[in-house]
Amino acid sequence: MRLKLTRDLIRDELITRVQDLSGQSLLQCYQCGKCSAGCPVVHEMDIVPSEVIRLLQLGQLDEALDSKTIWICASCLQCASRCPKGVEFSSICDALRQIVLRKRMATPRVDADDVSAIMVSDAPQMGVVGALRKLNG
Repeated sequence: MRLKLTRDLIRDELITRVQDLSGQSLLQCYQCGKCSAGCPVVHEMDIVPSEVIRLLQLGQLDEALDSKTIWICASCLQCASRCPKGVEFSSICDALRQIVLRKRMATPRVDADDVSAIMVSDAPQMGVVGALRKLNG
């Protein structure tokens, strides 16, 4: 597979969003592989953690989002404890999962005006608000 790297591809808005959501700098990773070597669930992943980060560094966000790795990550922070640069792959996975879920929920499924008055009066207010946020992204 031949990949033509451009500034626009690497500095994509969604790649920047991953960094903002995760609080991690993707360019810190220099592919030593210690995160993958220490991951307790790496045998279940289709792409190892260091490869997911490399895909993101190369602007290949869709491939990273399509991997099952981001859903398998146990968020145990073993990767961060082994990383010489302190990159937390679990935070990157959290950000990628948020992006996938927000894409799926891009169109509101529930209109707040359609919620019955009985439900609003009987249910805890925070529960109603939380449910609407979950269902509407």
